[in-house]
Amino acid sequence: MDILNNYISQLNSIVWGPAMLVLILGTGIYLMLGLRLMPFRRLGYGLRTLWQGRVGRGPGDITPFNALMTSLSATVGTGNIAGVATAIFMGGPGALFWMWCTALVGMATKYAEAVCAVHYRETDEAGNHVGGPMYYIKNGLKSRWTWLGTAFAIFGALAGFGIGNTVQAHSVADALHASFGWSTEITGVILALLVGLVLIGGIRWIAEVAGKIVPIMAILYVICGLIILALNAAEIPKAFGLIFTYAFTPAAATGGFAGAAVWAAIQFGVARGIFSNEAGLGSAPIAHAAARTDNPVRQGVIAMLDPLIDTIIICTITGLVIIISGAWTSGVNGAPLSSAAFEQALPNFGGYVVTFGLVVFAFTTLLGWSFYGEKCVEYLFGIKSIIPFRLLWVIVIPIGAVGDLKVIWLVADTLNALMAIPNLIALLLLSPVIFKLTRHYLFPR
Repeated sequence: MDILNNYISQLNSIVWGPAMLVLILGTGIYLMLGLRLMPFRRLGYGLRTLWQGRVGRGPGDITPFNALMTSLSATVGTGNIAGVATAIFMGGPGALFWMWCTALVGMATKYAEAVCAVHYRETDEAGNHVGGPMYYIKNGLKSRWTWLGTAFAIFGALAGFGIGNTVQAHSVADALHASFGWSTEITGVILALLVGLVLIGGIRWIAEVAGKIVPIMAILYVICGLIILALNAAEIPKAFGLIFTYAFTPAAATGGFAGAAVWAAIQFGVARGIFSNEAGLGSAPIAHAAARTDNPVRQGVIAMLDPLIDTIIICTITGLVIIISGAWTSGVNGAPLSSAAFEQALPNFGGYVVTFGLVVFAFTTLLGWSFYGEKCVEYLFGIKSIIPFRLLWVIVIPIGAVGDLKVIWLVADTLNALMAIPNLIALLLLSPVIFKLTRHYLFPR
């Protein structure tokens, strides 16, 4: 097992090395410049379109609003709580700056993904609208690139059982056991039953649940974080000073913090930022392809709000609370670090907020990623594979709740990078189409 773990660790360090970080950030910057900073210039239009998207118009299966909520259900999860904490623990406060960078350029990437997903989507045998990287690779690029779409579907289906299933189930079981002493076995079974009940209704039920739970929980979490920041308003300038200083200079060791080089801040900031908002992975466009919309650009401007909500707002609040509380120097890592920071700021209450948020966010991530995995499997094996996939998805949940996930986490993280490669290549090759559709709809002459 140690040999396997070392091998996977080496592979992970390669796929998440400098080349991958340059590819992800480089693609986002290229798309942002090619769009002439449209995601920033049309942010207000995106918010108005999201509000209007509560109903939707045109072909599709779910409302544009619920498509974004389904996407957010998969991204707003452990990355916003444990991921931010890990980034700061490994890279120092400066890592939060680089998370912001991934979110800002990620707005252009998410926009491009959604535009391609809707523009090249298909209708399957059951009459459902399906799309995503595998479809815009197949339908948008020449036949010699079809293998790239198949590779994405394989990596996506496998990655889902790691990052979207077992890791989330383990996070829920671990959090409830630590806070309330609940049995991890019982938690796993209950979680499987709840997820199974939602999956019976497919994307429509997933979207309905996500459309209600995600906004409520995100707002409650943000309010709690803002209360902590308001109570410690005098410390906020100092926190921002640490973030900007350590983004470009090494962070010295202090307390339980071992110190971090600038490269560590960049590496962990970008990697955890991508883990949080998934910009470039190619997962979110699978949800946006199901939206009821009459134009791919309309869904694109809604999709570009994802990194803004997920990283710029929610992750920033988590990060600021961790830095302001001083818990980042305690030597604690992951979700316990976030919990310790909130508990320190709001004694006898803050820790429970993190626990409850982690449970709800992880549950919705289980739902969102089940849909992503399902569509990847459907692309590979047809519509007949959906029911077996859903059954397998539910069965694996209790296993994840009680298992040792060190190797699984590494495998899933590696598969996420392998998902991103075909998707980013496709976005670069399809960028002329993206720019053309954008000009015709938003900037007609």
